Amino acid sequence: MSYLIPCPHCGQRDVGEFRFGGEKGSRPTNPDQLNASQWAHYTYDRKNVMGMQTEWWYHRGGCRQWFLATRSTITNIVEKTWLP
Repeated sequence: MSYLIPCPHCGQRDVGEFRFGGEKGSRPTNPDQLNASQWAHYTYDRKNVMGMQTEWWYHRGGCRQWFLATRSTITNIVEKTWLP
């Protein structure tokens, strides 16, 4: 089974053209000021929700642009994509 992702620039494309960039989260304003524990939390701790999640995706096989997507972690279906 192949999944399609609607790229905001290129339209519906096969998921194999994309790179998953992780959950959308808040970034520290100055990562150089984080201690080791804070850096580990920022780098590795994820919400890993069951249901709809906002994520970063990169269209490596097409327009080479980063965008945001809302995807169901249950079905893997991307509901919506948009530019940040």
